[in-house]
Amino acid sequence: MAKRDYYEILGVSKSATDPEIKKAYRKLSKQFHPDINKAADADAKFKEITEAYEVLSDGNKRAAYDQYGHASTDPNFGNSGGGFGGGFGGGGFNGGGFEDIFESFFGGGGRTANPNAPRQGEDLQYRMDLEFEEAIFGKETTIQYNREAECKTCHGDGAKPGSHPVTCSKCQGSGTLNVARNTPLGRVMTRQTCDVCQGTGKEIKEKCPTCYGSGRIKERHSVKVTVPAGVEDGNQMRLNGQGEAGKNGGPYGDLYVVFRVKSSDLFDRDGAEIYYELPISFIQAALGDEIEVPTVHGKIKLKIPAGTQTGTNFRLKSKGAPRLRGAGSGDQHVKIKLITPKDLSSEQKRILRDYAKESGIEVTEQDESTFGKLKDVFKKR
Repeated sequence: MAKRDYYEILGVSKSATDPEIKKAYRKLSKQFHPDINKAADADAKFKEITEAYEVLSDGNKRAAYDQYGHASTDPNFGNSGGGFGGGFGGGGFNGGGFEDIFESFFGGGGRTANPNAPRQGEDLQYRMDLEFEEAIFGKETTIQYNREAECKTCHGDGAKPGSHPVTCSKCQGSGTLNVARNTPLGRVMTRQTCDVCQGTGKEIKEKCPTCYGSGRIKERHSVKVTVPAGVEDGNQMRLNGQGEAGKNGGPYGDLYVVFRVKSSDLFDRDGAEIYYELPISFIQAALGDEIEVPTVHGKIKLKIPAGTQTGTNFRLKSKGAPRLRGAGSGDQHVKIKLITPKDLSSEQKRILRDYAKESGIEVTEQDESTFGKLKDVFKKR
């Protein structure tokens, strides 16, 4: 299946700025992250979005993509002696001959990455569950998780203390071997991983007794996390250097903490704005009242004017959640919900009939038991 255009995947134009590309990526990655979106195709979409961002967020990769399209992401792109990236300028091949070009299409050409170069470790992800109030006010906590760390006995080189790894005698430190094979087009050279050093370019004669030559150990790692006030469900924060150990002296990867916020029994939240539904009686709405209202910051008194209608909204300034990016807090919105009384006494009914008569309202009363019987009939059907 042909790959989709990277700009189309992120939903931006080809003239989009770096901030616009980053903003689009953050929105889409949050929407399709497998830990948040449980749809069957979420994982594939998330990988597609990440791949597009990795290219378009890098100036050099983006320029190559704009010129050559998806061909620029091929591992052989720009290799010496062929490919799409060069070697054909100025009226000559600029080094390398037909053999180099031919080999690049059959797995043998191009430059090989140094297997002994430092490489950053893998990133990790940790899901942190937060109570509704914890997300609003933030907190400090210590989390624990499993990761691969550098072996403290051999300091990551895999060799027994007092000894050192040596250059692989078979591949001479390249980590790969050139192997001739016959094809319908003739005899060609292919490159494969060295079977002695497993691609590392080094042999360990005396292995470390702790890590058995891997240079890494499994550990239960602890790190303190400061949850910022105002985080929302699906937000994530990066902790530099808290991921997996690097290789060949490379730095540790990063840890991404993804927040999962529990819902509240009282409140709804949209960003920094908090919503609460306040039930009041007909008497309170008609005559007015001063009512104690809960907020995430504590209870406050709210004056209900006489004649307040159901559905009326009141705004409590700065009683919402702190703004994660910006100053101050949002507001709390209080929506009035009028509650109709049930099981009225004879005296209460008399008073209401007098009120209706005084107001010129004609009421054809219905027996509550009649409705109850009708409900039972419909339920049985």
